[in-house]
Amino acid sequence: MKIYEKNNCAPLIEHTFASREKELSAVRAILADVRSRGDEAVFDCERKFDDTELTAENFRVSDEEIAAAYAAVPDELLASLKRAIENIYSYHARAGRKDNVVTQAGVTTGYVVRPVSSAGIYAPGGTAPLSSSVLMGVLPARAAGVERIVLATPAKGGVIAPLTLVAAAECGVSEIYKMGGAQAIAALAYGTQSVKKVDVIAGPGNIYVTLAKKEVYGEVGIDMLAGPSEIMIVADEGAEPAFVAADMLSQAEHDVLARAILVTTSRVLAEKVAAQVKAQLAALSRREIAAKALEEGGGLIVVNSLEEACALANEVAPEHLELYTREPEALLPFIRNAGAVFLGGWTPEPVGDYFAGPDHILPTSGSAKFFQVLNEDVFTRKMSVISYTREALERDGADIIRLAESEQLTAHANAVAVRMKEGS
Repeated sequence: MKIYEKNNCAPLIEHTFASREKELSAVRAILADVRSRGDEAVFDCERKFDDTELTAENFRVSDEEIAAAYAAVPDELLASLKRAIENIYSYHARAGRKDNVVTQAGVTTGYVVRPVSSAGIYAPGGTAPLSSSVLMGVLPARAAGVERIVLATPAKGGVIAPLTLVAAAECGVSEIYKMGGAQAIAALAYGTQSVKKVDVIAGPGNIYVTLAKKEVYGEVGIDMLAGPSEIMIVADEGAEPAFVAADMLSQAEHDVLARAILVTTSRVLAEKVAAQVKAQLAALSRREIAAKALEEGGGLIVVNSLEEACALANEVAPEHLELYTREPEALLPFIRNAGAVFLGGWTPEPVGDYFAGPDHILPTSGSAKFFQVLNEDVFTRKMSVISYTREALERDGADIIRLAESEQLTAHANAVAVRMKEGS
């Protein structure tokens, strides 16, 4: 891996992806087809992209398929899944849905919080079936109080990974469809003969899923536009090189477009981490993917201070940011832009991916500057509440009329004036 100095790290920090016009054109064609033909368009896409033969009878996952999935999942794995669900749901539920309504001087203002009626959760199933994404998408929706939660996930060759189905069942989801890619997003957004449209779509996916979510935004709500996974680690000379290398590789194995960056005040550490990465790569099942990701989107940056490191982190706004220093809590106040922050050497990123509680569906590609981690707020709406007494309207009415007339909206002004005349 290449080691950069602060003054020459721009190629790594300003990492950009190629134009996606070809993929966008394909996505738009799929969306239009599904909107026009519904189920049959989805079935055609599944046959073409996932080698899956679907009909109206086998499109939705059956109770028998879920039972078979349970039989295929070892007891110890199921127990671990249940503990993860408990942690994640408890985390999201503790935020609560809090109304905020205040009455002062005859005027009541505020908002009430309501869950959306339905949510579609997308769980990837491409190069690796991610049952953990079922938990991270469904459980904040459940905590928000969403009544209807639909899961869409690819069925490669007609088969969904057993743990994915078990995860959905354990989270209380019974409406599961065998569909992936842009066609799944289209079905959730527009509805088909079999799939009733949803209000919000959430969950990570490949470039086709992300572009499809962008296209249907406005027809439905979405959580964010997430791209390939990424990690940045800020470390001082006290960090364990083997730990840092392992954490970089944990994200590099996701995708050849993944990014893994170490920012450190110690060149010695950077050199040791580079050696560890090379040594650990050999034992990984997805070493070819990880190696290419590190070659094209990975690197080690040596800076003069931890303040410089934090400034770089804010500029990149990484999906995952590990603060692996002697006093990581002292750096947290300086971090403004990140999807999730992991503090200390005993908090590797996978504890957030699977178990701790906070969500792992996070903004990427710098979008942490304006998107936030998936949470229960994505599945709720704040509705304004306003109430005036007669006395309050008479007190404020002249101001309201004056402002309305300044915009030449005389009917607005009259709606207040007519009441003031009635009260005189």
